[in-house]
Amino acid sequence: MNKIVIIGCGNVGMSYAYALVNQKCNVDELVLVDINEDKAIGEAADLNHSIPYSPNNLTIKAGDYSDCKDASIVMIAAGANQDVGETRLDLIHKNTKIFKSIIDNVLASGFNNIFLIATNPVDAMSYITYKNSNLPASKIIGTGTSLDTARLRYILSRRFEIMPQNVHAYVLGEHGDSEFVAWSSAMIGSVKIDSLLSKKEKEEISDSVRNSAYEIIKKKGNTSYGIGMCLVRITNAILNDENAIITVSAFDKDVYISSPCIINKKGIKRRLKIELTDQEQELYNKSKEVIRNSLNR
Repeated sequence: MNKIVIIGCGNVGMSYAYALVNQKCNVDELVLVDINEDKAIGEAADLNHSIPYSPNNLTIKAGDYSDCKDASIVMIAAGANQDVGETRLDLIHKNTKIFKSIIDNVLASGFNNIFLIATNPVDAMSYITYKNSNLPASKIIGTGTSLDTARLRYILSRRFEIMPQNVHAYVLGEHGDSEFVAWSSAMIGSVKIDSLLSKKEKEEISDSVRNSAYEIIKKKGNTSYGIGMCLVRITNAILNDENAIITVSAFDKDVYISSPCIINKKGIKRRLKIELTDQEQELYNKSKEVIRNSLNR
């Protein structure tokens, strides 16, 4: 039986829950945990009323940390929201204390499976989860640049009038201002995108991807639907043992940072080695340094 526990019933947590209900997923039970118990109860009731129209016949309930014991995945979306004008890294002090308490409570249940982290700054929060859980790094997965990569593929698909699934391009590094597009390996089918776009066009697309969250937050106050879908994609890769390649935040020597990883039922099977240009490697190293410095603030 596959059970998922969502900790944090805010915009991200509930977008994930709603996407799980709407898509075909190998999930038998969904448990909602929130500091506001009434909210979790209300969200569970609301979701249950959609089951007659769902492709899944899963059980949904409000619960507590004891439900984590036999969970396949514990997804953490709890924490402070990113305000207008605030960077993801600005949230680190607000969310570190919250996270340490959550992790202690989850582990006290006997949980020994996969943590899926969505709370920002996600690279730092994934590292904090790893350091405080004593679980193998393969079992701690941050959503990382999976959403940034989705944004990139969406923009390119509209630019070239093709399906997003036929765009093979990745955003690497921090899920934040130091992220970058690995243009040297970006492909549409078997055609290198490098040969199809000018330097200026690539810079404009990179800026659009990097600033997407700021623009959305400015207009609606949060981002939630895109990350909810990313979480489901990662979840399916785990529960269906897919060996799927997704850009997630994973452990790289001393930090969590995003690059394409193979994901299956054990979590992160391994990171893929992408051939980067010297300039791209420098951007990756700088991004690592940004994340490293954020942890030492």
